[in-house]
Amino acid sequence: MEIHSGYFTYYWDSKEGKIWLEIDKFDIEFLYVNSLKAGLGSNDIGLDRNQLGTTRIVMFQRIGPKVFLTELNYGYRALSDNPREKKAVEEAFAKSVIGGFTIKAEEKDIVLIDATDFFLRDAKGVIQRLKEKEQGEYELDSERCAIYLPATKNFPKNTEIEAILTYKGREPGDWVKSVVPDPENITLRQHHSLIQLPDESYKPRKFDIRSSYFSVDFLDYATPIIEPLKKRFICRHRLQKKDPSAKISEPFEPIIYYVDPGVPEPIRSALVEGASWWNIAFENIGYKNAFRVEILPDHADPMDIRYNVINWVHRRTRGWSYGMTVTDPRTGEIIKGHVSLGSLRIRQDFLIAMGLIGEYRDKGDNTAEAMEMSLARIRQLSVHEVGHTLGLGHNYASNINDRASVMDYPAMMVKEKNGSLDLSDAYKTGLGEWDLVSIEYGYQDYPDEVDEELELERLLNNAFDRGLLYQPSRDAGPGSASPYAAYWINGVDPVDELYRIMRVRRIALDTFGEHRVKFGRPLAELEDPLVTTYLFHRFQLESTASVLGGLYYHYKVRGDVQDYPQIVPADIQKSGLEALLETISPHTLEIPKSLRDLMHPRPQHLEQTRDLFPGRTGLTFDPMAAAETAASMTLSLILHPERAARLVEFSARDPRLPGLSLVIDRLLESTWLKIQENPYHQELQRLVNYLVLYYMVELVKDKNVPAIVSSLAFYKLKNLSEKVMEFETEDESQVSQYFYLNTLVERLEEDPNSVDLTPPVEVPMGAPI
Repeated sequence: MEIHSGYFTYYWDSKEGKIWLEIDKFDIEFLYVNSLKAGLGSNDIGLDRNQLGTTRIVMFQRIGPKVFLTELNYGYRALSDNPREKKAVEEAFAKSVIGGFTIKAEEKDIVLIDATDFFLRDAKGVIQRLKEKEQGEYELDSERCAIYLPATKNFPKNTEIEAILTYKGREPGDWVKSVVPDPENITLRQHHSLIQLPDESYKPRKFDIRSSYFSVDFLDYATPIIEPLKKRFICRHRLQKKDPSAKISEPFEPIIYYVDPGVPEPIRSALVEGASWWNIAFENIGYKNAFRVEILPDHADPMDIRYNVINWVHRRTRGWSYGMTVTDPRTGEIIKGHVSLGSLRIRQDFLIAMGLIGEYRDKGDNTAEAMEMSLARIRQLSVHEVGHTLGLGHNYASNINDRASVMDYPAMMVKEKNGSLDLSDAYKTGLGEWDLVSIEYGYQDYPDEVDEELELERLLNNAFDRGLLYQPSRDAGPGSASPYAAYWINGVDPVDELYRIMRVRRIALDTFGEHRVKFGRPLAELEDPLVTTYLFHRFQLESTASVLGGLYYHYKVRGDVQDYPQIVPADIQKSGLEALLETISPHTLEIPKSLRDLMHPRPQHLEQTRDLFPGRTGLTFDPMAAAETAASMTLSLILHPERAARLVEFSARDPRLPGLSLVIDRLLESTWLKIQENPYHQELQRLVNYLVLYYMVELVKDKNVPAIVSSLAFYKLKNLSEKVMEFETEDESQVSQYFYLNTLVERLEEDPNSVDLTPPVEVPMGAPI
């Protein structure tokens, strides 16, 4: 057998195909991490190349002839000098034995176990994942599983084992079929890392809800009664100055990130440049040469715990990028930063840019500006995801402070310039002011004589005094109450910015034509950039909707400098509503006739994807379905259940504020009660009317909204049905819609659950961009 010495010495038995593990460290804690080295390639299923799995603190325990690998429970502790107090907590909560082995040989305090089956099991949970995604029933086929020797290595502080696993299954789903040559046989590679825990010289830093950091948390049962039971430490790398009292100091060990050498140029250089911006923040707090970005050496394995890696991940369809970490659960110390960047994101950015300004010519083209914009976005993506692996979460309020954080989801800044569009300032370079604050909070190495907690409090209060804002991921979204928090947007005033974005959209649509398609390519491909241009306002809609039933708030702690919550004033709420209503007017929704006449059916071999408009007209392009997607985005926001409930409650506090009744009245005045003269606009108006009806009925039927929301929605529909039946018109389409409304309201009154309206067509995929 071949011996491989290292953290856990192992032996390779080539005849039997076995890994024999030498155990000489009993009852000593270490980290066990599993991951996926070679992935499935499906964004929807999510089993990606170089994907990290679970991080566990474990230890080997010997009981007679058996060895257990036991996962410890660090979610419950007693930070106490009393061993009995610690033992009481330890015995109160379960541990997990995740591996059991029989001793095959021993000498003194060293035993030998056959660990092959442990490393060949489905540690990453692939079987469960495929089942959850309804992609078939699979099981491991032991005859087609083996240790993968090229990536099985040993080092003084970590042992790395890799395995080829084959899953056999039946009734594979479409996502599996789209990426696997034989969908009933899926072969992946799974990686296992056994890692020595860091020494105890690392000093955890207390978490603060006003900082951007991720945290590890646990319940400390030794806490005094007057203090919170839950404790939190921020997640960060270990970084210490050689001389904390010096103005500029080198670190004992720098933080180095390595870029996947599989990334092509010029993207590779963009990733290096973007990630390197973090060094600005470390220099700002007195570090020299503390942060570097290099290309991963050929001999290095990206799963090796010793390397912080920026991975380039291919999938069949566009998907999210991630910044993950291997973190010590005891302290929050980040041991490995691990970024996964989806390779198709840059293609989407290029498509968006070409939809706005693209012009393919017979000889040459003007793609340089679009390409530069796309590379600028990739620099931003690189610095953003690396930021996650430095411990930082999102800050979705940075647009208020002139793009103050790379940890926001940035929108491209498209400017109007003499009737055309300018992308030269699409994305900011470098870090923002909030990023500098964040790195100082997490990584400043204070001298021993400095009161760390006092300095951190002063740092945050100074930032808020300067007007900086922080709002994390949970504050943004379709039902958001915060006018500060939104993703993929720019600008300080959400209402003004929506009007500006709509002007940009209008310029782009008015100049849209077949020059957006390369010579020699099917003209049906015109739809691809049309989607991103027609729906260019999609993210700003959410931001603008947040002022309606909105609340200005911060994550204030008692005694800090931040303001108390304030409901958005009535005039701003009403202006936001009017801006939203303009986006569902027939004039806004109409695709210009010249452009409609250019749209071709999609050829047989040109895939219909979820990035395109759905349709109800068969093979022909359906401009009404396009309008339906845009209108449904706006209406789903105006009539969002949470927003409706806030409108009721806020207007009860202050009758001067717009309530749900007023909002519905303005909505119906702008749709059902508005008469269009242009026949095409009339059809668009009827389409919007139906969508209004759909979302109103959803409010009536929603069992999670306050009763007043449902009753008010029904009351407004009943009044509307009575009103429209008094209208005099010979237009059969109009009359039929009125009768439809009247009949539906009657059914709704008798049995709301019997009313099941056709839902709007699915909106084409937007994020991630």
